[in-house]
Amino acid sequence: MKFLSAILIGLFAASPAARAAVTMPELPAAETQPLHPNSDWLTAPTPWKAVVTRGANANEIVMSNGLIRRTWRVAPNAATVAYDNLVTDTSLIRGVKPEAIVELDGVKYDVGGLLGQPDYAYLRADWVDALTADPAAFQCIAVEVGKTVERFPWKHTRRAADLPWPPPGVSLTFQFQPPADKVAGVTVSVHFELYDGIPVLAKWISVKNDGPKPVQLNTFISEIIAAVESESVVESREHWENPNIIVESDFGFGGMEPATARRTVYWVPDPQYLTQVNYARQSPVQLECRLPMGPDITIRPGETFDSFRSFELIPDTTDRERKGLEVRRMYRVLAPWTTENPIMLHIRQADPPAVRLALDQCAEVGAEMAILSFGSGFDMENEDPAYIAQIKELVDYAHAKGVQLGGYSLLASRKISEADDVINPATGKPGQAIFGDSPCLASRWGQEYFRKLKSFIEQTGMDLLEHDGSYPGDECASTLHPGHKGLNDSQWTQYQTIADFYHWCRARGVFLNVPDWYMLSGSNKTAMGYRETNWSLPRELQLILGRQNIFDGTWYKTPTIGWMFVPLVQYQGGGDAATLEPLSEHLDAYGAHLAQNFGAGVQACYRGPRWYDTDATKALVIQWIDFFKKYRDILESDIIHVRRPDGRDLDCILHVNPQTKPRGLAMVFNPLDHAVTKTITLPLYFTGITDTASIREKEQAPTPYPLDRHFKVQIPVTVPAKENTWLIVD
Repeated sequence: MKFLSAILIGLFAASPAARAAVTMPELPAAETQPLHPNSDWLTAPTPWKAVVTRGANANEIVMSNGLIRRTWRVAPNAATVAYDNLVTDTSLIRGVKPEAIVELDGVKYDVGGLLGQPDYAYLRADWVDALTADPAAFQCIAVEVGKTVERFPWKHTRRAADLPWPPPGVSLTFQFQPPADKVAGVTVSVHFELYDGIPVLAKWISVKNDGPKPVQLNTFISEIIAAVESESVVESREHWENPNIIVESDFGFGGMEPATARRTVYWVPDPQYLTQVNYARQSPVQLECRLPMGPDITIRPGETFDSFRSFELIPDTTDRERKGLEVRRMYRVLAPWTTENPIMLHIRQADPPAVRLALDQCAEVGAEMAILSFGSGFDMENEDPAYIAQIKELVDYAHAKGVQLGGYSLLASRKISEADDVINPATGKPGQAIFGDSPCLASRWGQEYFRKLKSFIEQTGMDLLEHDGSYPGDECASTLHPGHKGLNDSQWTQYQTIADFYHWCRARGVFLNVPDWYMLSGSNKTAMGYRETNWSLPRELQLILGRQNIFDGTWYKTPTIGWMFVPLVQYQGGGDAATLEPLSEHLDAYGAHLAQNFGAGVQACYRGPRWYDTDATKALVIQWIDFFKKYRDILESDIIHVRRPDGRDLDCILHVNPQTKPRGLAMVFNPLDHAVTKTITLPLYFTGITDTASIREKEQAPTPYPLDRHFKVQIPVTVPAKENTWLIVD
């Protein structure tokens, strides 16, 4: 890691007494900061910058940004002794734990940590002074301070939010050596990053082998927190309320939203918490960040293993909307490529004349990207030079039109061969994987597959990959695949394969549509969340269900992260009643799809051969694309959930952003067969407006509305039957 500054605390002596006497490095004193920032970090640029300072004790180091603060003692060994939410003025921890645990050659070692805490219900400051080092643990030998470093390169090749990469902030690394006569030459580094203006802390570990022989890293735990409980439960409980800490990691898959894809976050009982209220002492109040299995990796002399990264968001609320806004802000900061949001057509046929027709229409209506969709006949694994030349010609044609072009590839949920498919550990045979039959990414076929995709992208210059059935977490018990040894390392090696490929795509500026949660590993977009067969229902049902999908999907997704679907041609059945072609005969339904998707700032898979079939259809498409581009900044901003679509009354979403002009845009839909006149309530707190809002309907003259004490306004609207309107807030 490249640090702008490196501060060596010193090579501590072996004994705790000697270690405690070591002089701390020269660090600035902690600045006096109010516990409650003067401004809300969600509504105004915050002056709070991440810093590393010395603590109140001579052996303490503090990381803080005015929103959260973490404090470590570095002698007699390094350990977290405080972790605080400064906005709510609360402690997050009730006890001291090791900074990590590593299992090397079958032996588990604590990394850092201190012993002797009398009770784990709370942690008194005077107790910390009496804690002692564990001689059997890895001992802290040095500390380095620097700035954040990008996890991988991001090449900007299309419009995105103006966000820095890497996120600005500070880094802190503790280096540990093993206890005497144990795993000679191995050092463990525990890394932290804290970012400016957001209550998010990153953590990961590195294991370096400078010894004379290979070392096996069987398992590890990269974070252990004795968290303050959220509830007091005497009896057993099937579902517990976890402490208010949200942890994400870049080792995530198997779902289209973060909670489902979480694979490294475990809330478990704390065996040291003997005075908890739960009679069986089973309250899940200890956070452990670890892999589901393995990694069981051999670290050879001179090599370093880097773990996944955990990102700890410390919410200042339990309110669903605000908490969702905090999660969405975290993803914008940690994965700013997810703000790329090109308008795209999914071309149903990949033959050159059909593709050129679609590209011509993309250019004419203002669309920015086209995808050779699933079922189109496009084959990214085809290495025929003539085929590659044909696709390159189409890519060049698209670029000449100002349109980007990409294509679809299926990875999982298909059978390759008994030699290459994942082997079920329960049966010892292929089959019964997460998607039925699936290839192992570490098989010979898997290695060839990724080679082919990279070569195809390089030779054709394609701008996008829609990667269906991305690695969902399959375990593989094969001992014959060249990329892994057996079961215990199969998940880690397959994840590394897919993550490395996505990093490669991100560095080349290749847009990634992936129906899985690989945002922190480089993917741009996943499904907003819908049932595919619902797009075979009658058109009117599709519309309300689609708005429900958007409303529900954007609690924790930004509008730019989730895609929707529009079946221009028949999709999985449904016949004429479900499809929009001929487009000119269904302008009402087509326009409604365009309105609710573009009005939500959400791009959809418009799947068919063309955008329009008549001048009237073309004008309709241009109308909504122009609307989206005119208000793009606010439409791609966060959604406040005003009223969920239910087919019984007006439904409404409100885009908010205190940094854009306008600061708000409300989309109001009427699903009923008659006009509705109603006064709706708009919550404007997150627009940053505090006194009076200037609000206009569409392009009409604005009207001033004073905000009430809850930052809300009452707006009368009349929406015709089956129509929509929008309100501009400044």
